[in-house]
Amino acid sequence: MKLRIQNGRLIDPSQGLDKVTDLFVENHKIVAIGEVPEGFDDAQVVDASGQWVLPGLVDLAVSLREPGFTQKGSIATEGRAAVSGGITTLISPPDTRPIVDTPAVAALIQDKADEAGMANVFPLGALTQGLEGIQLSNMVSLTDAGCIALSNGRNSMANTKVLSRALEYAATHDLLVVFHPDEKSLSEGGCAHDGLMSTMHGLSGIPETAETVALMRDLLLVEKTGVRGHFARLSCAKSVEMIADAKAAGLDVTADVALHNLLLSDDVLNQFDGRYHVLPPLRSENDRLTLIEGIKQGVITAICSDHQPHEKMAKIAPFAATEPGMANVEILLPLAMQLMDEGDFDFSTLLSCLTSGPAACFGLEAGSLAVGSFADFVLFDSTTRWSWNYEDRKTKGHNSPYFGEEFIGRVMSTYISGQQVYQAV
Repeated sequence: MKLRIQNGRLIDPSQGLDKVTDLFVENHKIVAIGEVPEGFDDAQVVDASGQWVLPGLVDLAVSLREPGFTQKGSIATEGRAAVSGGITTLISPPDTRPIVDTPAVAALIQDKADEAGMANVFPLGALTQGLEGIQLSNMVSLTDAGCIALSNGRNSMANTKVLSRALEYAATHDLLVVFHPDEKSLSEGGCAHDGLMSTMHGLSGIPETAETVALMRDLLLVEKTGVRGHFARLSCAKSVEMIADAKAAGLDVTADVALHNLLLSDDVLNQFDGRYHVLPPLRSENDRLTLIEGIKQGVITAICSDHQPHEKMAKIAPFAATEPGMANVEILLPLAMQLMDEGDFDFSTLLSCLTSGPAACFGLEAGSLAVGSFADFVLFDSTTRWSWNYEDRKTKGHNSPYFGEEFIGRVMSTYISGQQVYQAV
């Protein structure tokens, strides 16, 4: 099939591209930009006048909930939600039931993703068996089965020696390890940032040191073992400084941040709304602003949704008793553009952190409109106003504080390998 996307504004930070031109697709890949290739007289034409043509978004944290937690979501429902938000490639965590600690579970997730025909799904494999932090998983078998990297999530290791051995093994086989720095002895029992707001409202606090103590340990072990490391969901100012120092020292590390930690601070705890219960928690305004500065300086190169859908009952309880997580994958791009409204970013920087930046963190061939790339792209109307209504959601999750909010800018179509997988109605 040949496809011509005509008269759209092509924006691709990976190429420094921003101009109105045509995009040509053949055999699932982008074959030309601008000048018409030979033999395209019979191509299907899509008029993208007035729309932006963007690389498909790459989201490093989308909980699909399947297998094991289908009351919260499934590969089909959350995949549909992802493509409606312009996400063409996503990484799913290993904390399914059963855990992604065998090739069979990894294969099951990918088979179901292929069957659903939505976003490209890359699972994370468990660093240790059952995520219990005791016995190492068969890391090589997991990566051979399609796992893009290894992680123990926010689950603690039995001791630092086990973690060190896991990193040595991963380094030997050049495997990427994803860290969620969290010192359980400091964070356990907490539900909010340890600060004035949690004290005022009687909520158990999670201090910044729960993240930074673990982060320092992990960085020292990265230095010792030489493993490639990605640090997920940074939440505080000191962490940005530590990652910057590690990069300056030559460590092979990258980092991401959840969008809600860029948009919100712990001021929202005034509402006692369990939908703002997330881990790591929403922190101080200074932390939020420093995370933004970390993106501007290139310390943090990826923004993710950290999409965690929940059933309604998971959030109907006192704040501390609710399950943590938000479900915002459908609105990732227009929600992120609110950072532009505040003057924090230009669109190219923002889009880079949603496309080529996260792709580079994991070595994925995604997030670009370069000739030869798979034709994963999005048609985006930057001017349309629309409301994300609860009744119209694609996700199975009930847990977003943004239902009913009006946004400017909407994904109109999503294409994966040149095939349209979503069309706004």
